Amino acid sequence: MQRVLLVDDEEELRRSTAQALELAGLSVQTLSSGDQLLELIGYSFDGVVVSDIRMPGLDGMTLLHRVRELDPEIPVILVTGHGDVQLAVKAMRDGAYDFIEKPFTTPHLAGVIRRAIDRRGLVLENRRLRAVAGKRDDLETRLPGRTQVMVDLRYQIRAIGAADADTLIIGDTGAGKEVVARALHDVSPRANKPFIAINCAALPETLIESELFGHEAGAFPGALRPRYGKFEHGRGGTILLDEIGSMPFDLQAKFLRVLQERVITRLGSNETVGLDVRFIATSKVDLEAEVVAGRFRADLFYRLNVATIRVPSLAQRRPDIPLLFLQLVREACARYGRDDMDVPQEVVASVAQRDWPGNVRELRNAADRLVLGLDMRPGDGGALVKPESGRLADRVSAFERNILASAIAAHGGALKPVYEQLGISRKTLYEKMQKYGLDKKLLLPDALGELEE
Repeated sequence: MQRVLLVDDEEELRRSTAQALELAGLSVQTLSSGDQLLELIGYSFDGVVVSDIRMPGLDGMTLLHRVRELDPEIPVILVTGHGDVQLAVKAMRDGAYDFIEKPFTTPHLAGVIRRAIDRRGLVLENRRLRAVAGKRDDLETRLPGRTQVMVDLRYQIRAIGAADADTLIIGDTGAGKEVVARALHDVSPRANKPFIAINCAALPETLIESELFGHEAGAFPGALRPRYGKFEHGRGGTILLDEIGSMPFDLQAKFLRVLQERVITRLGSNETVGLDVRFIATSKVDLEAEVVAGRFRADLFYRLNVATIRVPSLAQRRPDIPLLFLQLVREACARYGRDDMDVPQEVVASVAQRDWPGNVRELRNAADRLVLGLDMRPGDGGALVKPESGRLADRVSAFERNILASAIAAHGGALKPVYEQLGISRKTLYEKMQKYGLDKKLLLPDALGELEE
């Protein structure tokens, strides 16, 4: 049954609204904060979100933007007070499905929710049909690219995701390790359960065990009431241990026991608690080298290393850069409420030519700056330009190749407008494509067939 996730910090209102909706035949799960919501949704989420706008911490507007980052087609319905109507109208422009003004009637809210559920069902069904027909599926939308390393990466995710095995993800900073982890969760049988991301480098040393394992009342000064830890909070779902190489050495032994026995013991308790979770760990460093250096336990490394996925850097998938950049620009336009823009070919060529040590994260930042009108022209001191070294002939060839690649991508693989725009003959274009090893199928977001030229 499709779910309604109801987010409101006021307990009485949250409970009464949920009861009214359940009497109307809807399945409702209540949450007191937006942070809890983000652990339960992803590309496979088959329900809708109903959230109050005015909440402490993560408010409804911020929550809307966070949900759209995970999947822009999840319907978000915002509940507003009288003074929030202008804010709600802005939310509609930012992608909210609808807004309901207080006080509202249950039939009105239930009707909006049912229409949103129908729409979400159509979106998911369309995605399934596209996957069956060989079109881009959810995974290819989230991890785009036609280079072989990206094709292999998506194959690994589909295979390992369904296997429910603990997984180690290795990759450079900004390459997309957390995106891969979320994709593994979303293609697994645990997709509708919590996804808990834990940054091992940011855990407070004095409270690290309490954060992970939880505690009983009186376990330490200030522990006035019992508390679930993050491991227990993720029961039935997936726990992401981001940058596990930063986990303190003494804690690694305790975590190894959790991995092996799937039980935890809260601080201040002698009772064990069973743990049904899948662990995914990420690392930007070579853990084998950390083992040799004595900074990471060998037994923990081998226990985690049941399945390993290596996320390629942009340097390893350079032909994907022009198309990936254009997709990030489209996403930035939607995120900032801007109209779709035509990216100048010289900008795309400059993007394709330079190195990206920050990988996709750095490339996304460049796309955001372009949409916002910052650093958008090559040659004006902007961040998109990187002077090249080497022989003049090599530099000219690299620039010509990038111009051709970006033009083919911009025209969706149709070659006629490319050679007309560039003022060259069809034969010349074919010869240059052969010279530079350009395959138009690798420059397209979809596996296109033969196109009219």
